[in-house]
Amino acid sequence: MTQPGQTHPTHPSSARTSSIPAYVLYGDQQPPGWMDMVQVERIPERSSLYQYDIAPHIHDGLIQVLHVTEGGGEVFIDGVHWEIEPPTLIVIPSRHVHGFHFRPSIDGPVVTAAQQPLESLCAVGAPSLLPFLRRPLVLHVPPRQRHGQALTPLFEAIARETHLHTPGEVAAGSALLMALFVQIARLAHLLMADPADPAARGDRPRKAAQLERFRALLDEHFRERWPVERYAEELGISAGQLSRLCRDQLGQSALDVVNARVLHEAERELVYSILGVKQIAGLLGFADEAYFGRFFKKHTGRTPTEFRAAAIERLSPDDIGLVTG
Repeated sequence: MTQPGQTHPTHPSSARTSSIPAYVLYGDQQPPGWMDMVQVERIPERSSLYQYDIAPHIHDGLIQVLHVTEGGGEVFIDGVHWEIEPPTLIVIPSRHVHGFHFRPSIDGPVVTAAQQPLESLCAVGAPSLLPFLRRPLVLHVPPRQRHGQALTPLFEAIARETHLHTPGEVAAGSALLMALFVQIARLAHLLMADPADPAARGDRPRKAAQLERFRALLDEHFRERWPVERYAEELGISAGQLSRLCRDQLGQSALDVVNARVLHEAERELVYSILGVKQIAGLLGFADEAYFGRFFKKHTGRTPTEFRAAAIERLSPDDIGLVTG
């Protein structure tokens, strides 16, 4: 049964393509996922260019938060459709396949932010927020709900910071993003039976529930370098079934999904921590630094040291220090 405050999901007849494109903002080419970035715009600014139909795609390294205040429509995330009636909050973490069909009357802000630095910041200051950065959420917020009333001022403040370009904007913007997710977490706890329990997310199709369970296991065990077979065993299915599930829902194999999660954490540690490459390799479960280096270069085209140097060159000391302490 759908939980109070949560929109009702339906299973799509066909919402998957064989190749899922990756964008920064829909229609724009994808830059490196570690790029420091916060973008705020109104939903119709971009969706109106595509007749309010946004085809399936992913954001690699970027998280989006939409606050639908007018209009409505439909969103699908990882193969599940949700009806949108305002006011609704939608959280779409990095690498979750999603798309929209909006009504022309749609309105509300959408924040797109680099997920890795935000995760690093929350890991230090508010670890309990991490699940809300890593799991999709579609949540109807009653208009008079007191935590819901705090959303609009936060979105407005984040938008102002993105246009100031003055000293301290990174610190202020990061603090506001954390405050936004504090409100999201409060709303989820109030409006859902158990926001940490996938079963509390509504009547989810079996495949969508399996995929969410796979992602949860991956977040818990990716540092142990579990093979695909181990994840499949925990899910009670074969490795082949797990790969077919991932290809059907995400457009990539189960191994690709596992490797992407490891790379996400590796990039985050390389850019937003002071750990050495050898330490990061050990943290991520690699037998030695050389093996980690080969793995990283195979998937990114750069060695860990080259990647770190290029990323740090693009980020200011304030950006890096903010999340490394």
